[in-house]
Amino acid sequence: MRRWMALPVCAVVLGSTIAGEKGAEADAGEPAKAGVAPAGVASRPDEIGMGATQRYETRVRCALSLLHPASRVYELSQLRSGGMPVSPFGAAVDYDYHPSGGLPFTRHAFNGETMCGDVGSQGTQIDALGHFGVIDTVWDPATPFPTESIRYFGGLTQADVKPAADSPLLRLGIEKAPPIVTSAVLLDARTYLGQGDRLSDGQLITAADIQGMLVAQGLGHRGLLPGDVLYIYTGWEDLWLDPDVLGEYYAKGPGLAVDAAFFLEEQQIVAVGLDVPFMDPVKEGQLQGQAPPQPDAPPGLPFFIHHYNLTQAGIYQIENAHLEELAADEVWTSCTMILPLLERGAAGSAVRPIAVGTPRR
Repeated sequence: MRRWMALPVCAVVLGSTIAGEKGAEADAGEPAKAGVAPAGVASRPDEIGMGATQRYETRVRCALSLLHPASRVYELSQLRSGGMPVSPFGAAVDYDYHPSGGLPFTRHAFNGETMCGDVGSQGTQIDALGHFGVIDTVWDPATPFPTESIRYFGGLTQADVKPAADSPLLRLGIEKAPPIVTSAVLLDARTYLGQGDRLSDGQLITAADIQGMLVAQGLGHRGLLPGDVLYIYTGWEDLWLDPDVLGEYYAKGPGLAVDAAFFLEEQQIVAVGLDVPFMDPVKEGQLQGQAPPQPDAPPGLPFFIHHYNLTQAGIYQIENAHLEELAADEVWTSCTMILPLLERGAAGSAVRPIAVGTPRR
């Protein structure tokens, strides 16, 4: 009984911390800019990007959701299997399930399996900052790819990041991404923009749309805080089928507009996750060169959102998130935990994010 009586006191203390968050941030130094760690964070800021926002304040905001007696745990990843939709930019994950076996002269039996393929780029996954680089001019495939001119987050060069063709990422690999334990905001674009229907292929989610959803969901006073994770539910995950008999999920999809990328960088969020395959809006036929990229994309950067988040803003990306239940229960704010695998020099990781929040209905 005493433990439950103590909860409100703890919540009041934590609530006071949140209410005084601006002051707390001032005490801790200026909020993190892209690639700049806030004071007191021991890190390699040129390698963790907005990961430098993860600190005491974000854990406190997380704790508020954890403490609510009506909170629930929500899975934010898709179930992984050999039949799940396959990204056209990576090898499918093949599962070889071994027969049951045993240890000689013991009573032990065991089972196992072998996985083969681009595990870090299939299913619900998170990109390392080193997943994307940028070159100065549009590449003509009739000429050798100018590997030596690639630039990465923080101005790192190819020699810094991947000095040989068979080298892992020596900098900006997924093992440099910090554990993300912070407050999350979910925005329901399916309701706000789609009027209940899933968003269409190539449909843009703009900065104004994000601000409008915040207001419509009663979060206008809160907004997005430094170190938040932003989840956006589009309904595109309706097409995530297993087995993937339609093959539609990875053919196209909605995504973020260019001004949304700039806006999210200004808010200093640590990561953005959508139930879409590319983050960038992709029209039907675009991957085959039969449709142009989004109209606001700069020349030569058809996947601008990927480019900007990873090479400029230092914002981590979660693709193929599962957000349907979180949106159905109107869990607009929650505590989220995202733990990439410590894969040395990898450009991405399979990930199992969760959210702990309180249903509104």
